[in-house]
Amino acid sequence: MGTEPETRPADTLSVKILSLGDSYTIGTGVCNTCSYPLQLRDSLAQITDPVYNPSIEIIATSGWTTANLLSAIDSQNLNSDFDMVTLLIGVNNQFQGRPFQQYETEFSELLSRSTSLAGNRNERVIVLSIPDYAFSTFGQNWGDPTTTSMEIDLYNSFAEDLCSARGIDFLNITDISREGLNRPELIADDGLHLSEIAYSAIVERILPLVRQKMETD
Repeated sequence: MGTEPETRPADTLSVKILSLGDSYTIGTGVCNTCSYPLQLRDSLAQITDPVYNPSIEIIATSGWTTANLLSAIDSQNLNSDFDMVTLLIGVNNQFQGRPFQQYETEFSELLSRSTSLAGNRNERVIVLSIPDYAFSTFGQNWGDPTTTSMEIDLYNSFAEDLCSARGIDFLNITDISREGLNRPELIADDGLHLSEIAYSAIVERILPLVRQKMETD
């Protein structure tokens, strides 16, 4: 009888991810494992070809502006060896009425920091657009929702243009949040932040991009 052919073990990809941001990154208003970074980690762990060994570090707190995030990064002793860095920041600059020029300057610096933390590989940085809280119950009753949406468009347009100039992927997720009034299940129970379902929709978009970057290196 012949011997059985050897089965080659599946390739294993270790992927160390750093997620930087604010409430939309930490997952304010949802369960401890429902944020998009943790759903991304869990989705990667379920892939079998190749096998992923994912880990996630999150630096994010509800209410953080670009200035807060920069200070937090400075206070951490981070190695520049992350396989992937995600960045979602700016809604609190808009919400708190900070000068737009401050966002321009500090977001540019955050892009540089993110690239450095990804081993100076700009292709390993993914920027997510700012969700639009005007399409939540809170957003409909705070300020002028039309102005909120216009200002968030301004922030996202600047971020997308800067990412394009630096060869960094910019992933639009704002449209998901703008379904919040028509699809209340996309909004967390607090009436403001995104829900687990919304974060799952975000992961559906970011997961193929992460896989492409990791598997074609």
